[in-house]
Amino acid sequence: MGPGRVNILGVGVSAINMVQALNAIEGWIAQRQPHYVCVTSVHGIVESQGNNSLRRVHNAADLVTPDGMPLVWLARLHGLEHVERVYGPDLMLALCHRSISKGYRHFLYGGAEGVPDRLANRLNRRYPELQIVGNYSPPFRPLTDEEDKQIIQMINEANPDVVWIGLSTPKQERWMAEHIGRLSAPVLVGVGAAFDFHSGLKRQAPRWMQRSGLEWLFRLANEPRRLWRRYLVIIPLFILLVLHQALSLKRYSLDEPPLH
Repeated sequence: MGPGRVNILGVGVSAINMVQALNAIEGWIAQRQPHYVCVTSVHGIVESQGNNSLRRVHNAADLVTPDGMPLVWLARLHGLEHVERVYGPDLMLALCHRSISKGYRHFLYGGAEGVPDRLANRLNRRYPELQIVGNYSPPFRPLTDEEDKQIIQMINEANPDVVWIGLSTPKQERWMAEHIGRLSAPVLVGVGAAFDFHSGLKRQAPRWMQRSGLEWLFRLANEPRRLWRRYLVIIPLFILLVLHQALSLKRYSLDEPPLH
C-alpha cells in the first residue's frame, strides 16, 4: 500500500518526505514493475484545473511528490507533519548518490540539444561510479510514430533502472503516462528544470529562498519573460482556488476514470 494523499484541488499529492520517496523508488526497482513519479508544484496543480486528462495523469501516478512549499504547508494543515518538500533536483541527486552502492542504471531523456550530454558529464564528475547508460534530447515538435518506436527501443536496449524526463510540465507528465509499460525501466521520474540546473545552464535559488517558499521570486527575477504568467497569474489563482476548497465553495474528487 502506498503513502496517503492530500486532495489539493482534485490532485492527490503524496504525503511523503525525501526518505520515503527514495525508499519507494528503490522498492519499485527491486520489483521490476513499471511506475512513474510526477514531481509536482503549484504550476502542475493549476494546469490540471479544467484539464481532466492531465489530472488523471497525476492521479494515476505512483507518487505525486510535493515539489513546492505551498503543497507541503497544505499537507501539514491536514495534520501530516512528516511531509517535506521532495524537490525534483534534490530527488535526482539523492537517488544518484544511493545508486553508487546499489548499481542503479540511469537514462536522461529531455532538455535542449546538448543539455543531456552536459548533464551526464557533470553528474559523472560528481559521482564517478554513477552508471548513466544513455541520454537523448528529443526535437521540439511532436514525434512521429516511427521516431517514438525508435526512442523506446533505444531506451530499452540501454536497460536503465530509472529514466529521468526533463520536458517541463505538462509535457513530461503526459509522456510518462503514454510510455509507462512500453519502457522496460521500472521507474520514470519527471524532473523538469533539474536538467538545466544540474547541467549548469541555470542557477538555483538559495536554500533559504527554497525553504521559505520564495523560489518563485528568484526564478521570476532570472527569467521574467518566460515565467511571468506562471508566477503572477497562476499563484494568485491557486490561492483563490484553495480558499474555495477550504470553505467548501467547490468540492474536488480524487475518484477518476482510468487513463486507459
